[in-house]
Amino acid sequence: MESTIPQGKYVINTQGKKTGVLLSLKQYQQLLEDLHDLTILASRRDESPVTLEEMKRRLQFHERV
Repeated sequence: MESTIPQGKYVINTQGKKTGVLLSLKQYQQLLEDLHDLTILASRRDESPVTLEEMKRRLQFHERV
């Protein structure tokens, strides 16, 4: 998961206060994807790790189905 901090442009009100950020569609989509990935990681934090051999067995099983 490669992630960089998006460089947006601030929306500033008449008092000079930052009120929003403009991002390109690509930056916004990447931000959503990163958030989704982090949500999955957090939900699986307490799961036991799986060895490479076990993962290979699981993948081979799913290829046969």
